Amino acid sequence: MTTDEQTARTAPPTPYPFSDADRLDVDPAYAQARACPALTRVQLPYGGWTWLATRYDDVKQVVGDLRFSREQALGDDEPRVQPFTHRADAMTMMDPPEHTRLRRIVTKAFSVRRIERMRPRTREIVDELLDDIVRKGAPADLMQAFADIVPMMVICELLGVPYEDRHRFRTWSEILGSTDAGESAEARMARISAANDELRAYLAAMVAKRRAEPAEDLMTVLVEAHDDGERLSEAEMVSLAWAVLLAGYEITACEIGNFAYTLLTSPDHLEQLRREPHLLESAVEEMLRVVPLTKGAFFARRATEDIELGGTLVRKGEAVLPSLMSANRDESVFPDAATMDFTRSGSSHLAFSYGIHHCLGAQLARMELQVVVGALLERFPGLRLAVPAREVVWRSGGILRGPRHLPVAW
Repeated sequence: MTTDEQTARTAPPTPYPFSDADRLDVDPAYAQARACPALTRVQLPYGGWTWLATRYDDVKQVVGDLRFSREQALGDDEPRVQPFTHRADAMTMMDPPEHTRLRRIVTKAFSVRRIERMRPRTREIVDELLDDIVRKGAPADLMQAFADIVPMMVICELLGVPYEDRHRFRTWSEILGSTDAGESAEARMARISAANDELRAYLAAMVAKRRAEPAEDLMTVLVEAHDDGERLSEAEMVSLAWAVLLAGYEITACEIGNFAYTLLTSPDHLEQLRREPHLLESAVEEMLRVVPLTKGAFFARRATEDIELGGTLVRKGEAVLPSLMSANRDESVFPDAATMDFTRSGSSHLAFSYGIHHCLGAQLARMELQVVVGALLERFPGLRLAVPAREVVWRSGGILRGPRHLPVAW
């Protein structure tokens, strides 16, 4: 054991997350951790201590090496920021072979071809909302009138759930992602459990409806999905629909707000995209890399054997928490990593993770972000913040970053 590893292992674990997230700032502690010869030992609000992986190569190994198990990290000692433990029946928490079976069955529902067929309808949704914003006049809240609505409409159409129920989905989503410290853990757990039960009951009813009345939507695809004669169980369909609805709505809404704020507070980059619209796709990839989405790392893995990682011997049974946000700012992989460069070649970022748990909805998110950013640039050449940047109100009490309100003029 090296001196650096001995120090990391014997020193008291550092409280994590390192600090409360401030807008889109990234705590300098991540850069300090990347510069350390060993992994950093941290303690989250719930569960046992864990190693924190911050360098690109280390993070990529953790998320791609099957010796780091998601499944074995489950339980009361799972390092986490929320009081509840993750469900074992969620595909995001499974290891092969069960994960492989589910992934193989549902991947066809998220094919590039299927997502690209949605691009024209997504542009229609975006244009209708922007028309409404223009009619009502400036200033407009880009979050309430646009960013919160686009992904909800898209995901409702994709899944085949009624858009008129969107307010219920939004309430459930916000409760499930809450880390509000203003209430007791017991009270928060009760709210989260109730919201989870209500959402799953709603989706179970949708599954039953699609069995009886098939339609041209993802819920029907899940109901009919099979591989070598093996179909998804009802519980599996509900869990998948649950993940698609929450991730497809809330994460994309936050990303739209974060990207808009980033461009509106970076006039040189905004002008570059207006002047060179062919950079749109690479700009989206670069913002996915550099603009933080979460307030910290999540989804710990547990080592199934002794593994050398980042100058540290991770012993069998120890947990490792991979920080995708930190990996995407690793200077050894991305020169001048904290700086946005829309001409940066390649898209090797880890915003959608890597390996068997690479985000199923990555193509959907990319398509929506490309359509949204492109439409905003095209429709509003004079788009600007209607308040000073420091007056923008940000979300609180959750694991995701994003503006709560984003007043704009044009």
